[in-house]
Amino acid sequence: MATEKVQATDFQDGDQTSNPKGQLTFDDKVIQKIVGYAIENVDGLLGVDGGFVANIRNKIVNSDNPTDGIEVEVGKEQVAVDLDIIMEYGHNAHDIYDQLKQVIAKQIKKITSLVLVELNVEVVDIQTQKEFNESQTTLQDRVSSASEKVKSKAAESGEKVKQNVQSMGEEGDRVR
Repeated sequence: MATEKVQATDFQDGDQTSNPKGQLTFDDKVIQKIVGYAIENVDGLLGVDGGFVANIRNKIVNSDNPTDGIEVEVGKEQVAVDLDIIMEYGHNAHDIYDQLKQVIAKQIKKITSLVLVELNVEVVDIQTQKEFNESQTTLQDRVSSASEKVKSKAAESGEKVKQNVQSMGEEGDRVR
C-alpha cells in the first residue's frame, strides 16, 4: 500500500493558523484498476491473463477476479507493475511493451502522482483475434447460464411439490 505525505497549506481559522498533517495512501487494488483501465485500448493487446482487459470489455479470460494478471508493488512515491498478457498474432511485442509503458506511466502519474519505475511484461499467450473471441465466455453468458439452471431447478422442485400435494389428496387426510 502506498503512503504519500500530503503537503498541507496554512489556512486561517479565525486567528489561529492550522497546518493539518496526514498522509495519502493507495491500496494495491486501486493501482491495479488504474493499470487495467489504462491498457484497455493498447493495439495488439488481447487481454491480461486472468483478465482485466477482457473483464473491462465484459469478458472473462481465466478468472472472475478483474485484477488477476496484474501485480503491483506500491511505494510512497513509486509503483512497479508486472503484467501477464495475451498478445495478438501479427503485432510486435516490443511495440506493445512500449505502448504499455507509455499509457500506464501517464495514467498512474495523472491519477496518483506516483511514478512508474518498473514494468515487467510476460507474454503468456499469442492468439489471433478470432481465436481470442471464440475462447471468451462473456459475463452475460455466465449469468444467463446460471439463471437458466436456477429456473430449471425451481421448475423441477415445483413439479415435485405439486405431485406430493396431489398424492396426499388421493390418500386422504394429510394428518391422521
